[in-house]
Amino acid sequence: MKIEQIYTGCLAEAAYYIESNGEAAIIDPLREVGPYLKRAAKDNAVIRYIFETHFHADFVSGHIDLAEKSGAEIVYGPTAKTSFKSHIAKDGEQFKIGELTITALHTPGHTPESTTYLLTDKHDRPYCIFTGDTLFIGDVGRPDLAQQGNLTMEDMAATLYDSLQQKILTLPDEVLVYPAHGAGSACGKSMSKETFDTLGHQKEVNYALKAGSKAQFVKEVTDGILPPPQYFAKNAAMNKHGYESVDDVYEKGLKPLNPEEFEALANLTGALILDTRDPQVFAKAFVPSSINIGLNGQFAPWVGALITDLQQPLLLVCEDGKEEETITRLARVGYDNTIGYLAGGTAAWQKANKELDTVKSITANEFEAIANEDPSVQVLDVRKPGEYESEHLEMTLTRPLDYINDWTNEIDHDKTYYVHCAGGYRSMIAASILKARGIEQVVDIAGGYGALKNTDLKRTDFACPSKAMKP
Repeated sequence: MKIEQIYTGCLAEAAYYIESNGEAAIIDPLREVGPYLKRAAKDNAVIRYIFETHFHADFVSGHIDLAEKSGAEIVYGPTAKTSFKSHIAKDGEQFKIGELTITALHTPGHTPESTTYLLTDKHDRPYCIFTGDTLFIGDVGRPDLAQQGNLTMEDMAATLYDSLQQKILTLPDEVLVYPAHGAGSACGKSMSKETFDTLGHQKEVNYALKAGSKAQFVKEVTDGILPPPQYFAKNAAMNKHGYESVDDVYEKGLKPLNPEEFEALANLTGALILDTRDPQVFAKAFVPSSINIGLNGQFAPWVGALITDLQQPLLLVCEDGKEEETITRLARVGYDNTIGYLAGGTAAWQKANKELDTVKSITANEFEAIANEDPSVQVLDVRKPGEYESEHLEMTLTRPLDYINDWTNEIDHDKTYYVHCAGGYRSMIAASILKARGIEQVVDIAGGYGALKNTDLKRTDFACPSKAMKP
């Protein structure tokens, strides 16, 4: 028996490869399917099933491409309806993988079709459960993503409670819990950095599982849920109805363009120029109007949160050799319309005598001197609301990056704005967007709040009302 968790940090997503006696199954695969095919080939195994725990909202699954390339059957739980060939399992239906048995346990609540898959060994002993977004390590799935008809978020949370109590918590304590996500995913509120655990330990430490009643569970699970990123519903629709082959996405996007071709295509198509280099490298020289979302951070979720049109044509500026990885990570969240990349990067752009732009970046100590001289400076803290409320500089204005499309119309184009986040990744995204929208005087504070804490600037370290934007 082989069970391999394939964890992808950018999305905080876990797919699973299961093999026994030359037969294999994949649970919740990512968009690029090559790694699963290679694993099966290495084991001389045939992939028989692709199990989907639900219609994922935070990434586009590779189930359709993988089924076409492997001949495996796609399996969803009860109530699921797809626009492609799939097997809709009955509650309690069993599937054989070599000497192993996988049983579909319908566990609605996160979504109506959410299903947990119980794996039992050759002696019919429960070994582990693949819980999807029903049960995380330290949390449970948010109940607000797939409400239907007159069902409310509270109704879905109550259904989730019943699913946990009746289908999961009745299993032996030693059963391993393998969820679809870990810390950093927007599919839950307080997931652990651990990616698996025993069910017994989760009963002891998971706040949701310790709720004394259904009413308490519903209250705790629904409290403080932030709105889902805008791309969630679009990804769920793609997973339900189908999508373009990832091979076609690569063919379309892996086109090297010289500066003249790049510029002409940008003008012709209205493409968004996406620069995926390190934030401080980007700041020193970039193609005007580029948006910086660094590949070394939570790239895909930020693309999904900020680029509102999945069909938006994209032109890439990448670190040399990172073009295919960038296209892969875009496709994981449904951005399939990359139409080329700048061959040779900004060095080629400069050599062609084309204009480059910059973002001024200063240290925390340099900013301290500026703020001491002029306490009225405009400082934008683009961290999440909870981060700001726990601790922030007294002079700062909370302007979360997540909502930049809502608050940029408040910005005075004639003023200078200093921008910071926690460490510098998000602030450069914000600075690049502001510059692309015509706000020229934007200054990034390198090192973010982590560096600002080491200055003598006054700060508030407890929850307080957010300051309003100064006129």
